[in-house]
Amino acid sequence: MDERSRYFRRLKRLRGSARRWSVVGGGLTAAAAVLTPYAGIGLADAAWAASAGASVALAWWRWSDHRALAALPAPPAPPPAIPGQKLVAAVERFPAGRQVLQEVRRHKERYALRGSAVAQAWDRLDRAAMTLTGLAGRLTGPGEAAMLEAAVAEQWLRDLGQRVASVERAIPLSPPDQRAGIEQAHESLAKQFTEGVTAYERLVAAAASYVAEEGQPASAQHPALSGLVEATDRLRGIAEGLSELRRPATPAA
Repeated sequence: MDERSRYFRRLKRLRGSARRWSVVGGGLTAAAAVLTPYAGIGLADAAWAASAGASVALAWWRWSDHRALAALPAPPAPPPAIPGQKLVAAVERFPAGRQVLQEVRRHKERYALRGSAVAQAWDRLDRAAMTLTGLAGRLTGPGEAAMLEAAVAEQWLRDLGQRVASVERAIPLSPPDQRAGIEQAHESLAKQFTEGVTAYERLVAAAASYVAEEGQPASAQHPALSGLVEATDRLRGIAEGLSELRRPATPAA
């Protein structure tokens, strides 16, 4: 539920509560006004009067809250829903569906850069990003901070690449007296994008080195590998011993 719907729902709830307490308070006040002179003042009359006063006070508070909320401007209406947005949200709940949608978006972005000067650099960025995604689960400690930096850098590079392609498509449409300035700006943006992709690839290479070095054992052989070799030798020895026990004895000459 969006903020605008929540605002009007709360306003309606306060108005309904204020009306209910107004009716209850009015009824109890009328009952106390009639019964007190009729039967005299007693314990029951005090209860009627207290209930009437409490109901009137609650009604007054509810109306005050309603007026205060109604004085606030209503939140803006949400943007219109995109057709198929609910279906996309439902598909993204599953890991496989999320991967398929990411692949579709990646191909869509790549198609927008077809024929551009940064198309090859964009492909390099895609390969580096996919490689870093495979390393992400093993980047712990300082690697987690590097992953955050890489995510921000990748978003910036993708935005920059789309900007370069947009400027490049606008060059043939620009007036001759402005084309030189636009081409110069395009070259500067393209150079910045290429250098950014190179720096991103270096980060991925450093992340791969970190994962590789972290997986190296402190000794010459990993304890798990040593245990595996020892378990293999032990089972082979047991198997050979059982085989000798089952082998029939050779009769003496």
